[in-house]
Amino acid sequence: SHLADLAASLTRDMDQLLGELKAPERLVAAMRHAMLAGGKRLRPVLVLETTHLLASGTHAKTQLPPGAAQVAMAIECIHTYSLIHDDLPCMDDDDLRRGQPTVHKAFDEATAILAGDGLQTLAFELVSTCGHPKTAMMVRDLARASGADGMVGGQMLDLAAEGRFGPATEIKDTFALAAMQAMKTGALIEVACTLGGHLALAPQEQMQNVARFGQSL
Repeated sequence: SHLADLAASLTRDMDQLLGELKAPERLVAAMRHAMLAGGKRLRPVLVLETTHLLASGTHAKTQLPPGAAQVAMAIECIHTYSLIHDDLPCMDDDDLRRGQPTVHKAFDEATAILAGDGLQTLAFELVSTCGHPKTAMMVRDLARASGADGMVGGQMLDLAAEGRFGPATEIKDTFALAAMQAMKTGALIEVACTLGGHLALAPQEQMQNVARFGQSL
């Protein structure tokens, strides 16, 4: 299918990207273990498909603008780094991810932390060097979505709800639960859509529409 082909193409691009890193072998191996272990590639596919849709006005094939592939890979780097850290013993303490040992199990905790750090910073290198006129806005939006006001903050609320810092603050209110999910998971899905809007040089009204779509998704 079209989406499966896109996901496979993204995986090949990420394989090549990681193979070009001039970093310690063990660190690169841990990053590759996490990045190439499978997954739906939902977030980078949303970047590319939103770009296609808004740049052409239809679902027909159109030439992607400069930097689109880099931005798509960047958001997958952010997502993967979050999974590595989420699996750590101090977080969710998971042994398996996508049917394979988590990074701290396949390697060790220190390597897992550094692999996550490496992927996070690689993401911003990819966006900042993509050569697109909206680069600064894309860096800003990705930082907000993945930082304290977004994904990282949502993870903090999730840990608090589990009682990690004292009595469990069980989230019983539907709106509070939705807010936590919107930060931890939703923010990165929303920004995948708005990054596509930036890449397509979409006008403000379209940017608002794709943001609402991402929020709803």
